[in-house]
Amino acid sequence: MDQPYEKQNPAVYAIIAMLVLMSVGPVILMLANSFKFDVDIISGASSFFFMPTIQNYETALCDVLWYEPDHLDFCGLKFGGAFTNSLIIALVSTILTLVIGSMAAYALVRFRFFGRDTVSITTLMVRMVPPAVLLVPVFGLWNNEFCIDKNSLVGGLIRDTFGGRGDVCLAGTHSGIILVYVAMNLPFVIWILQSFIVQVPRSLEEAARVDGAGPFQVFFKVILPLIKPGLAAAAIFTFRIAWNEYLLASALSDRNTKTVPILIVNNMSEFNVEWGVIMATGMLLAIPPIIFTLLASRQIITGMTAGAVKG
Repeated sequence: MDQPYEKQNPAVYAIIAMLVLMSVGPVILMLANSFKFDVDIISGASSFFFMPTIQNYETALCDVLWYEPDHLDFCGLKFGGAFTNSLIIALVSTILTLVIGSMAAYALVRFRFFGRDTVSITTLMVRMVPPAVLLVPVFGLWNNEFCIDKNSLVGGLIRDTFGGRGDVCLAGTHSGIILVYVAMNLPFVIWILQSFIVQVPRSLEEAARVDGAGPFQVFFKVILPLIKPGLAAAAIFTFRIAWNEYLLASALSDRNTKTVPILIVNNMSEFNVEWGVIMATGMLLAIPPIIFTLLASRQIITGMTAGAVKG
């Protein structure tokens, strides 16, 4: 006999509606404000009944538009270049983190060596260090220790090719920021991928070795395909962290390598805050992570549920 349907408490739906509103509400408000003039935003006019304008997006995208907006005398906001920098840094750091992290996680799970558990726990503890603590030492190392003398053969060749007058240092380069992001995200990737690799039966690896597969073939053709949900979940979280990070990027980048979060903050000054342009750049900044998350939503759910419990 079927159980009678139990009516759900209305409070549950109220809580769900409140959570959805808290999550989606700021995005809708930012989207609405991105189509307003600054005077409408400051005056507190109605959020949904206003005369829309695309001037804020024209200002933000002035360096990539095929026409010159009438309301601009010159293009001071280089969003296209900053967007390209963010995309390069986020994608490259994510790929490197996944490759190195998956290999490290496999070694910690499959290989037995002295201090393995200590290394695993220490790796996770490193992720708990706030990025602000690393700001000063990383900035000093990237500006002083890891530099190539401008008078050396390699340093002179780099300067002749890419320009500049001083020593070639990691600070102010894409490589410097990427290395920091890889080091910052590696502990999390190693930790979450260990939970997936543990669930892969050793018998599959042994069967592959019997068929003549080498260590790298076992890893890339047997292990990685079976932990795709974990790789997808780790990739999404890593990409979002690298995409939205501001503190370290602001110290290590220059005008040619600054990312979108830095561009948004630099658009604010003591005497002038273009709220409409800030809202427009914020919406453009949110598009890539949202698209990436929607496309891999199934992998995220699978990855979070499977990776939450260590086998």
